[in-house]
Amino acid sequence: MSGPESEGVRQPVFVEDAFTRWVYGRPFFGGLWLTLGGAWILLTMKASVKVVLHVGMQGVAGYLLPTLMVLLGLLILFSPEQRLFYSITGVLISMATWVTSNLGGFMVGLLLGVAGSVLTFGWLPDQGRRVSRRERHEQAERPSTGTGPGQPGPATDTAHAGMLPGTPQATQ
Repeated sequence: MSGPESEGVRQPVFVEDAFTRWVYGRPFFGGLWLTLGGAWILLTMKASVKVVLHVGMQGVAGYLLPTLMVLLGLLILFSPEQRLFYSITGVLISMATWVTSNLGGFMVGLLLGVAGSVLTFGWLPDQGRRVSRRERHEQAERPSTGTGPGQPGPATDTAHAGMLPGTPQATQ
């Protein structure tokens, strides 16, 4: 809808509650997937703790690594400032469960842990809303502020006209 009739139409306002702000303020799905991957591996372990303690360190590592995955996933959720360290550690531990914990929980827990760690590593805080290609195209087609070929416009410095915004400029 464009034109004068669309000016009276009100756009819906999205009200965010506290939980939504909390979810979008951290790498929520990365931490969730890493936690679920560790929990899945723990659930697929068959041996009881008595047998594991009798077997030795290899058996203890089968429980220790998925427990660390759950802990790292929770740390990502509740302390996102250190997300890079947690995600790198999480992907290494997830890969180590291939050897120690039933092929990484039959590959399901391993893949969840690696995917969650990668999502966390790639998350960037404080980004603005992404503008779609259609919105960018519509903004480019809008008429400018009234400066045409025959109308005077704001004075521009021709020496800096080709520079990108944010590029340091020399003082004169």
